[in-house]
Amino acid sequence: MKTIINTPNAPAPIGPYNQAIITNGKLVFTAGQIALNPKTGEIVGSTIEEQTKQVCENLSNILEASGTSKLNLIKTTVFLKNFNDFSAMNKIYGEYFGESAPARSTVEVSRLPKDVLVEIEVVASVP
Repeated sequence: MKTIINTPNAPAPIGPYNQAIITNGKLVFTAGQIALNPKTGEIVGSTIEEQTKQVCENLSNILEASGTSKLNLIKTTVFLKNFNDFSAMNKIYGEYFGESAPARSTVEVSRLPKDVLVEIEVVASVP
């Protein structure tokens, strides 16, 4: 059994996918989030710091809509356009998710949707 999660407090999907799926009421898997403003659909910021902050806000809102929070993170995957941005991204990421300390993978990719600098997806438990 799965429950589809879509909240107006995070960007609407720009393709055939949902913001998140909860499986058997135990785990939530989010789609990769980019730095879109959920109200305007516009990219927020031109720096890795600004974009990472917006991505983390979007993820926090999706987790809340799923009945969980960043404190229940299990795994994150970070996709960076340029690995030279790792330290700056990591600083903002740590401000949002540091206390929950999930497992994480970070990879450099050649291109991201809408040519953003960062995309992050998460897996969290649902209490």
